[in-house]
Parts: sequence; structure tokens; C-alpha cells
Amino acid sequence: MPPVRAYRRDHQPRVVALGGGHGLAATLGALRHVTTEVTAVVTVADDGGSSGRLRQELGVLPPGDLRMALSALCDTSDWGHVWRDVLQHRFVSPGPLDGHAVGNLLIATVWELLEDPVAGLDLIGELLGAKGRVLPMASVPLDIEADVLLGPGPNAPHSLVRGQSRLAVTAGKVERVRLIPAEPPACAEAVAAIRTADWVILGPGSWFTSVMPHLLVPEIATALQETEARRVLTLNLSAQDGETTGYSAADHVRSLVDYAPDLRLDVVLADPSSVQDLDDLTRSAQAVGARLLLRQVSEGDGTPRHDTLRLAAAYSDAFERFLGDVGERSG
Repeated sequence: MPPVRAYRRDHQPRVVALGGGHGLAATLGALRHVTTEVTAVVTVADDGGSSGRLRQELGVLPPGDLRMALSALCDTSDWGHVWRDVLQHRFVSPGPLDGHAVGNLLIATVWELLEDPVAGLDLIGELLGAKGRVLPMASVPLDIEADVLLGPGPNAPHSLVRGQSRLAVTAGKVERVRLIPAEPPACAEAVAAIRTADWVILGPGSWFTSVMPHLLVPEIATALQETEARRVLTLNLSAQDGETTGYSAADHVRSLVDYAPDLRLDVVLADPSSVQDLDDLTRSAQAVGARLLLRQVSEGDGTPRHDTLRLAAAYSDAFERFLGDVGERSG
């Protein structure tokens, strides 16, 4: 196992955050309080709504989660806020524009003009004054296929569900997910960012449609295993109907092992309110070589939403605890 890269106290840590949707946006919103060196690596399997329509009609990567990541990193000036609002604005009309996000259309336009998804995202980032970079996980659009258990008990009937939008509303329990194509080409810039990072953060987010897909892209999975960066797993604040029905905090960690048995972690970050069995979670974290960090990162109003400043404080605490530590990883 490679030694862990150290960084100085006067060095802005290079952090790569992997995920999609609102979970990744929460991480990015927190990280912008901690470092200016942020790269978001975003899932590209969305097939519903505005993103799905553009993907089907134009053959492009689904832009929705990429748009949300860019918005989360926008500059805090008036200029940045205006462009963030432009990106997030959705049309409401009786015609074909209904439901389309302006940012999705803008991203698709830039992609057509530049014929390069990464260059297009970088250009939009410059327009927003984004404090970081946004990259797609893969260089081609992906589909997610899952085996879903439709009832309690091992003998319950199974169903095959294809498509992120369908999987997100399934009434069953997800047992296994796959990507189509099975071994998609990774975005080269995303792989490079993971390999040169000081920290890599997985989660929070929709577990089987936003977090786990990164582990199913071979080049991303290999980079996660071989990087000298420290690795953090940020757990969700609650189980998600369908995707993780009945999952405990420890079950989330164990599911990571199912998809990436050779992946080691350094920190498992959890909100105490989401922990059902502390001993079980501690054991599951230790099994992947990680320290358990318990911090209140929820808004505290009873909703499963992360508080930006509390999450930022938790990441800062994790980074400080490992600052300058170049010894072997635990476990």
C-alpha cells in the first residue's frame, strides 16, 4: 500500500468529492469553506427530467448533476449569485421547454460549440467564478440497472429495474446495481484529479445511484485504490426508501465493501442521530481501516439535510487530525 501524502498547514488541501445531486452539492458547499482546491467528479447516469430529455435528443452526457455541482461552487459575489440563479432557473410553460433548466441548455450548447465536455464545463465554471472544477465521472452517458427485491424475506420475488429515474422511485429494496456499459471509459481528468488529491470524499447522496457508481468504473475504482490521498466516507443522515430501505449506518459501510473489497478508508463521518448501533458502526469502519468521526452535520430540524457549516467543520476536523501524518494507514 502506498504511503500517504503529507501536506503543510499553509497548503490548501486538494480535495476531490465524488457523487451527484443534492448530496454532492452539500459536500461542495461545505468544502468551499475549507479549501479552494476542490474538484467534483459527478455521476452521469441521470435519465429523467430535463437531463434525460437532452440526453435522448442530443446524445450528450446528462447535464443536471453537473449543473448542480457548478452552482454549488459558484462565486459568492453578486455576479456569481446571478449566474447561479440563471443556471438553476426552470421554465414553466405549456410547451416543450417546460421543466428544462436553463443551465442544462447552456451546458449542452457549450458542449456542441466546443465539442469537448470538460472544456465546456470549465468554461461555464469561469462564467460563474466557480471556486473549483467540475468533471464527469465517465466520458459517455451511463445507465444503471439493478436487481430489486420486491418483498420481505429471501424468497420474495425479484425485479430488474433499468434507469436511474425508475430506480429512485422503486418500491423494492435494491440488492445489486450494474452500469451499462459495464466498463465505461472514465474521464481522464477525473482519474488524474483522484490520483493527485490529498483527500477524496465519497458521499453523501443516493447510495446506489450517486455514490456506488463511481466504484463500478474500472479506472475510477483503480485510482481510488492506488491514490496516496486520504479517503473519507460521508454517511447519509437516513436510509432512503427503495435504495437503502432498512439499512443501518453500518450497512452503508458494508455495502461499500461489497462493491470495492480492496478499497481502504481513513475516515467514516457520521451524524450521531443517524447511528443505530455505535459498536456495529465502529466495527464496520475499522474493517475498512477507518477511524469513526461522529459529528452533528445535520440541520437539526428533523429533516435529513446536511448543514453546510457543520459539515465544513467536520471535514476541517478530519483534515486536521491527519495533518502531517505520513505513517501507514490503520488496518
